[in-house]
Amino acid sequence: MILLPNPQQNQLLAALSSDESARLSPHLELVSMRLGDMLYQPNEQLRHAYFPTTAIVSLHYVTESGASAEVSGVGHEGVVGIPLFMGGNTTSSSAVVQTAGHAYRLDRALFKEEFSRGGAMQRRLLSYTQALITQMFQTAACNRHHSIEQQLCRWLLLTLDRIPAGEFLMTQELVANTLGVRRESVTEAAGQLQRDGYISYRRGHISVLSRTGLEQLSCECYAVVKKELIRLETATH
Repeated sequence: MILLPNPQQNQLLAALSSDESARLSPHLELVSMRLGDMLYQPNEQLRHAYFPTTAIVSLHYVTESGASAEVSGVGHEGVVGIPLFMGGNTTSSSAVVQTAGHAYRLDRALFKEEFSRGGAMQRRLLSYTQALITQMFQTAACNRHHSIEQQLCRWLLLTLDRIPAGEFLMTQELVANTLGVRRESVTEAAGQLQRDGYISYRRGHISVLSRTGLEQLSCECYAVVKKELIRLETATH
């Protein structure tokens, strides 16, 4: 059964009060996101906030040499564009679509205006920002102290949480850019997970065959981020 796009598929939009929904719904624009689409680049003016429903957006830090690594991911639990209400219209990171799907976008002026009202939407956005910062801290620690196989398991599990179907499109090159490692390292780690029977990888299609296996191999970083996302989900209901 294919679900038609609906703002309620995003947790933040689903938690809007009737008054908030009445103000914002007419201005929410449904957009289709393709794998690899760039929503914004470093130091570029942000013109919209994006509320993913079925898409996943990866926030990357890009070095002067052009190398990049993911600092966090944003799916149906959140919003892309927190710099808009944190005091700036630009950011040093980039935002690229990791998994194709849909999102609703809102003009930055309306987004900032709603935040400035100081109501429930503001509280939820601040709570989400805390969850996002937790994810960023944990990603930094994971990239520094844990193996590539553990990092890959963490990334796969977080992606799986946002795409319950358990299958998604992702090339090894994009995974390598996301984790900030060599493609050969991802090939080796993914190959081992496939030999162990935890995933199936073929022509850019990744299928998770054993979530339990990935959880056993993953470091504690996944559990920390998952706990924070559960707290956020509870707070928005």
